[in-house]
Amino acid sequence: MGNKRILVAVLNWGLGHATRCIPIIQQLKEHNFEPIIASDGQALQLLKKEFPNEIFEDLPSYNIEYTKKGSNLKWKLLLDSRRIIKNIKAENELTKELVQKYNLKGIISDNRWGVRSDQLKTNVFITHQINVLSGNTTFLSSFIQQRYIKKFNECWIPDAKGNNNLSGILGHASSIPGNIKYIGPLSRFEKRKVPIIYDYLILLSGPEPQRGMLEEILLKEFRYSNSKVFFIHGVISEDHNQLPNSNIEISNYLFGKSLEEAINASKYIICRSGYTTLMDLAKLGKKAFFIPTPGQNEQEYLAQRMESLRLAPFCYQNKFSISKLKEIESYSGLSDLGEHSVFGDLFAFFEGE
Repeated sequence: MGNKRILVAVLNWGLGHATRCIPIIQQLKEHNFEPIIASDGQALQLLKKEFPNEIFEDLPSYNIEYTKKGSNLKWKLLLDSRRIIKNIKAENELTKELVQKYNLKGIISDNRWGVRSDQLKTNVFITHQINVLSGNTTFLSSFIQQRYIKKFNECWIPDAKGNNNLSGILGHASSIPGNIKYIGPLSRFEKRKVPIIYDYLILLSGPEPQRGMLEEILLKEFRYSNSKVFFIHGVISEDHNQLPNSNIEISNYLFGKSLEEAINASKYIICRSGYTTLMDLAKLGKKAFFIPTPGQNEQEYLAQRMESLRLAPFCYQNKFSISKLKEIESYSGLSDLGEHSVFGDLFAFFEGE
């Protein structure tokens, strides 16, 4: 298997990057490749739980934390830029070692700019963002992103190529790098006909402190609700939380089939408007209410786009109240785009090396 080893490197920024790589890792195994999985933090913990028998490597941590005030996030990232660049160089040096250690056939990097190797001609970058929205610095952030994209041999965008797509201007532009390949949305879930058990599934995710701040808001709003609610905190921890309201079932995290079953068994989903979440909800054909992470322009854009397309309503975190959930029924909900990855064709790229 030595010359069939593919390094799958995942950004630890929330859990979305890790979860959308799950079907890729599964398909690599089915096509007789051996995935070497690399990440850090909670993303690495999640992937270890999903694939307990695979080989794992720790990558340098970006240690990205959100600000309590969303509007300050961009400036915090700018202040952290020197440290981030240092980490990109560190992960690039580590990648050189991993290429030799495992005799790698190729690399799949989900938004880790430094995980590529000049020793290989099979470096793949995964992103849904050709354009990186950052307010009045969007041109600069998009330029930097596209500059890194061009360093890879291929860039896979998990979205449909045409007008019927999920990412909008994030993943589509009049002029795109020549190595771009649209591979269709990625989701590890399957739609199943099951009885509806929960009125609402609350699915939290993302970096602190914003994840915890939204959790506090939602627990307060639902504390005395008569609705049947399944509340998933989105933290990988064995601590147990209990509420006096017996209508609310709580779990810190769910994985694989358990999470798939919970979403299928829920009438409505309350969650962040992260792109991986959109892909999952579209695959399952679910109605949702979005609460974008404050200061994350990408999530705010996606939530606004879903509302403008009459697919799902949203509101900002500091404006949320349980009464707003009445709006969900007047929207059509997300639906499967019908375009899915043909992994055999994608992985042929590695066979050509």
